[in-house]
Amino acid sequence: MSSILVWGITWAVALIVLCPVRGVCAESEIHILAFGDSLTAGYNLPPSKSFAAQLEQRVLSQGRKVRVTNAGLSGDTSSGGRARLAWSLQDKPDLVILELGANDGLRGLDPAPMRANLEAMIKECLEAGARVILAGMRAPVNWGVAYRKEFEQVFPDLAQKYDLPLYPFFLDGVISDPGLLLEDGLHPNADGVGRIVDGILPMVLDEVDALLHSPA
Repeated sequence: MSSILVWGITWAVALIVLCPVRGVCAESEIHILAFGDSLTAGYNLPPSKSFAAQLEQRVLSQGRKVRVTNAGLSGDTSSGGRARLAWSLQDKPDLVILELGANDGLRGLDPAPMRANLEAMIKECLEAGARVILAGMRAPVNWGVAYRKEFEQVFPDLAQKYDLPLYPFFLDGVISDPGLLLEDGLHPNADGVGRIVDGILPMVLDEVDALLHSPA
């Protein structure tokens, strides 16, 4: 047997021993899909300041090798997201950050179909082999207490049912601070997106680390 062949077999065995799980291998890359509406897309912001771009840079700075895809679509409702999710899942993400519902709330749409749409998307992501972080949303106060309660309960209910990490309110710490919002008072500016990334980052890192140390 040639020395080259012996070296190749030895190296292959070493890889099997040293890399029984994804996290041990430095070349492993986690694909994160940021799937949502204008809050994910980066409404009126340069691409480099979007949620996906800022999140990718922050996670990379923490020593994890990731790729974050921006699958946000401004104006999208839970119904619209459900209709286009299959296309986004073709790129086989490892982790999906599901952020939809804000436009359902702004339009006063019935929370029951929103619940059904979000649940269908969660199931579709899980069936595709992706982990899911569910981002919660709050309803505008003008629709009344009953509507707001029904709307906001959707997110913790689904997170509990499918044992998902829940980021309770995607705009936490942002919507109440005019300095973190665009002039419309609804969408985060670049600093506001950075604040969102600050809030959700520990949860994302936990999920990335779980993926890196899961069986290949």
